[in-house]
Amino acid sequence: MKITVVAVGRLKERFWKDACAEYLKRLDGYHKVNVSEVADRDPAKSGGEERARELEAADILKAVPERSHCILLAIGGRERSSEGLSRHLDELALRGKGEVSFVIGGSTGVAPAVMERADEQLSFGPITLPHNLARVVLLEQVYRAAKISRGEPYHK
Repeated sequence: MKITVVAVGRLKERFWKDACAEYLKRLDGYHKVNVSEVADRDPAKSGGEERARELEAADILKAVPERSHCILLAIGGRERSSEGLSRHLDELALRGKGEVSFVIGGSTGVAPAVMERADEQLSFGPITLPHNLARVVLLEQVYRAAKISRGEPYHK
């Protein structure tokens, strides 16, 4: 399966980069994963929060492959266990969805155009995560899902 992670903002701190790099390396044997970072827009320099979200949305929509099944990370989305995410990704593959995109929006959320493009929304629960941490958690969960799908052990 081809997986694209579209994230608003760049990883700046080394520990975030290292954590993501580790999971991307682990995922290499399971999926082809591409991470696309789009610029986060400063509302003060963009004409307000709504305009900043619109500018980010244009970049997000360009980065999401046209034929991919798009999953937006959102607090109000559907919560799935690790096993549930694994089954869901397997089901998508069986239905011919060989490309899946995950979108991590900016600090002020996403514009309606991104919500409309999303085929579904996924939540890691009602907690608020920093976007950098959400990216690490997403990559870890996709890796864990791949291990579960193949029946391979994963350290607890």
